[in-house]
Amino acid sequence: MADIDLLDKYGLFRAKVPRYTSYPPANLFQPDTGRRMQNIWLEQVPENEALSLYLHIPFCRRLCWFCACRTQGTRTLRPVETYIDVLMTEIRSIRAALPASITMARLHLGGGTPTLLSPAMMSRLLATVFQEFTPAEDLDFSVEIDPTEADPNLLTALALFGMNRASIGVQDFAPDVQKAIGRHQSLDQTRAVVDQLRDLGVNSLNLDLLYGLPHQTWDSLHDTLRHVCTLNPDRLALYGYAHVPKMSKRQVMIDATTLPDPRARHDLAQRAHTVLTDHGYTPIGIDHFALPHDSLAQAKTAGTLRRNFQGYTDDTCATLLGLGASAISQFPQGFCQNAVATAAYSERIQQTGRAGHRGLELDPYAHLMSKMIESLMCYGEITLPDLDTVSYLNAGHNQCAAFDPRALLARVQARFPQITTFDGTRFRLDPSARSLTRILAAALDGYDTTGTGHSGAI
Repeated sequence: MADIDLLDKYGLFRAKVPRYTSYPPANLFQPDTGRRMQNIWLEQVPENEALSLYLHIPFCRRLCWFCACRTQGTRTLRPVETYIDVLMTEIRSIRAALPASITMARLHLGGGTPTLLSPAMMSRLLATVFQEFTPAEDLDFSVEIDPTEADPNLLTALALFGMNRASIGVQDFAPDVQKAIGRHQSLDQTRAVVDQLRDLGVNSLNLDLLYGLPHQTWDSLHDTLRHVCTLNPDRLALYGYAHVPKMSKRQVMIDATTLPDPRARHDLAQRAHTVLTDHGYTPIGIDHFALPHDSLAQAKTAGTLRRNFQGYTDDTCATLLGLGASAISQFPQGFCQNAVATAAYSERIQQTGRAGHRGLELDPYAHLMSKMIESLMCYGEITLPDLDTVSYLNAGHNQCAAFDPRALLARVQARFPQITTFDGTRFRLDPSARSLTRILAAALDGYDTTGTGHSGAI
């Protein structure tokens, strides 16, 4: 039975569920938990730990209407420069709380538009990062790049600091689609940036695409895919557009009547999947693709694939430090999100050097469920011995002690018998029903996710 028909069968055709880039989802974080736990968790980072750093630059010259990220528009660089000064203060403050022996294994700049910065501003920021954090020998340094806001001198400056990965936003090249989402970006602009990055020695390029956009048809998306494949990116992300105007006010600029319905969205995703696999890309989870030589494809084969706030990743660091307004840190003990608004973030940094606000402390049950859902999202299956369930079930936590993962998986399998199997040890989703992965994760989820503003499952 086709998975779209299963959605109809189970009344889930228009279901809205989390994207599960974290567990529990970020909208369940509790007020002030981050403020209370941030210092404690920083002090508990072990000696000689390799960390990941994420720096959030929440500014854009233009605000694309489809975007639901925490960003703000600016016509000048003055507020950006002020923000960078505050961010550097946070970098120094956070580093002071960590053991001297830690190293930086990953560095990612996201936004917003990190490439909005001038070369001098970017160099000043990165000089602070590398002065405070000793890079690992195999440092993975990635940056999100908007081809319409990518000064060649800035890209050169990034390369001089060791950028070896870049993620380029594309969405769709069709002019009528671009007009409807407030983003005008030509193929020539994109190709010029790709060529410069290759010339600079950047050895891994990712392109971000969207399906389910206004006026998007299979013909227009197919044309975009053909153009994208000529650019030969090492990785691709094909996300479903999430229309959530109640959460992202700029999306009111998009006429909802021009959006593909769920069946059309499903068709776009399925046909795009076929095109990309025919071009040699390995499917990664539910929405990523990678060429066989890429480390993401290799991580899938090796069983080390992970999922975090940046999507699918081969990052195996136990601690991810999110720096900047609204950035989320992930510790083994839980999550901590900085104050969201730039004004509130800046005020906290100026007062204490730390901006932790919302967050969530993970109990043994949440740890176990997180591993189960991450395994399902990454591999489409859950193998209980691999999750070391005994250590969690013997942890003494009441909720965890009463939790029987085998009984839960058996119930979910009985609910979706056409597309799942479970032999008491291994729970498996049929690969043909991969678009139902988030539905299955929500069925496992112990938190109530109804009415919390999530995006459509398809």
